[in-house]
Amino acid sequence: MDREKPFAITLDVGSSLANKTGAWRTERPVYLDLLPPCNQACPAGENIQQWLYHAEGGGYEAACRQIMADNPFPAVMGRVCYRPCETACNRGQLDESVGINSVERFLGDEAIRSGWTVPVTVSPTGKRVLIVGAGPAGLSAAYHLRLLGHDVTIRDAGDAPGGMMRYGIPRYRLPREVLDAEIDRILAMGVTLERRCPVTDVVAALAEFDAVFLAVGAHIAKRAYIPAGDSAHILDAVSLLHDMEDAQPPMLGRRVVVYGGGNTAMDAARTAKRLGATDALVVYRRTRDRMPAHDIEVTEATDEGVTMKWLSTIKRADGDTITVEKMRLDDRGFPQPTGEFEELTADTVVLALGQEADLALLDGVSGIETEDGVVRVGPNLMTGHPGIFAGGDMVPSERTVTIAIGHGRNAARQIDSWLRHGDHRAPEPPKLASYDKLNTWYYSDAHATVRPQLEAARRVSTFDEVTGGLDESTALFEARRCLSCGNCFECDNCYGVCPDNAVIKLGPGRRYEIDYDYCKGCGICVSECPCGAIEMRPEPT
Repeated sequence: MDREKPFAITLDVGSSLANKTGAWRTERPVYLDLLPPCNQACPAGENIQQWLYHAEGGGYEAACRQIMADNPFPAVMGRVCYRPCETACNRGQLDESVGINSVERFLGDEAIRSGWTVPVTVSPTGKRVLIVGAGPAGLSAAYHLRLLGHDVTIRDAGDAPGGMMRYGIPRYRLPREVLDAEIDRILAMGVTLERRCPVTDVVAALAEFDAVFLAVGAHIAKRAYIPAGDSAHILDAVSLLHDMEDAQPPMLGRRVVVYGGGNTAMDAARTAKRLGATDALVVYRRTRDRMPAHDIEVTEATDEGVTMKWLSTIKRADGDTITVEKMRLDDRGFPQPTGEFEELTADTVVLALGQEADLALLDGVSGIETEDGVVRVGPNLMTGHPGIFAGGDMVPSERTVTIAIGHGRNAARQIDSWLRHGDHRAPEPPKLASYDKLNTWYYSDAHATVRPQLEAARRVSTFDEVTGGLDESTALFEARRCLSCGNCFECDNCYGVCPDNAVIKLGPGRRYEIDYDYCKGCGICVSECPCGAIEMRPEPT
């Protein structure tokens, strides 16, 4: 009679009770998805990490369509955005931030070159929405409302659409053929554009439509009282940049003084250099560290020969001279006069002291409140008048193209919910994928690609684009520098290091799962995950 076999040997292969160690655990590893800091920082609401993932595998169309799920202007944004995503990028603490903006520009240019369109795939809702203003907020709202199935009409006072993208950003930063291509893609979706059609009665317009979105740009320059003689040549920066779209650009002379310290002041001074000014001087009443202009704008301006005069204010303009008073900062950082004066020569003074939106169309509209030149709106961007929404430069916010595009996207979703008698609420975001959650040992140093630029000497003689784009190889390299913070990218580390073979591969694009019958909760997979996409949680009771 054969001896009885040990109990463990009678079990099927892989089912030995001796290997089922799950009961030993006090904690278990769990896969999770965290919010990448680049995504959190993007005012346009892009899923940056996801489109970088598509791009690094060569899926350029999928990457671009992922961008355009949130932002219809990848080629524009790849040129004019001030890159808060890169400031937030965790890779910046390892070596250098990923060149997100450069890759976005490459993808946007590829979309234009390839002629990719955006189809409207949902059934018409029968609802009609009027958008007042064809700037970034209005065009973004029109795009998203069309994707939601609504009929959209844009009425704009200008000769051409684009708003401040066209009339406030110089061509050397944003070529018009790029802007036109992305606007045309929106109009091809069935958006109706009525040019040279200012709206003066919003309530009457609302009678024609089911909802109205106000997206009037800040086209009115703020003024300051400067005593001036009859022969003084003074104009504002908004008018200067707007007039650059005309066939005959303005004549400024050889000595131009720009008064102000924002990005518009930098654009005005750099434009003056291109119009033939030998001396372009920016006069600002505070110090460099208190200047609102972005660092890149100031750096490029000084590279092109623009000079800065800090702690100064213009007291008088007369003929070809201006009188400047030296200032000092008090304990609170506010400029105070010193009584010290200086005379400077100037053929033209350009005022760049800020801009406001024209709110005259809201006069007499019940329920709408304005304060400090902007419209008060609720969390859903609706004004106090039912059915009238507002965004972009018209509401309290920093004024950038990126933020305006984000306002348009949000407004479209809020308007859609209101038309459907619902309440749109964004889902609660997951926890942030902070740098301390990463295992950076697995990432080799790979410094960012520097985008090519025209030499400063060539810039001032032409309105050609200053900053070039990446080619395919460098765009791929830059996309692959992404750390995939907080989200599994199927590197197989957890699968390879698990001592109990408890990690199961589910196939490409499906990630992994853990067989808790065999996992003993050692936590090696957590400590060896490069991107922090696994965490230990207490064993359920």
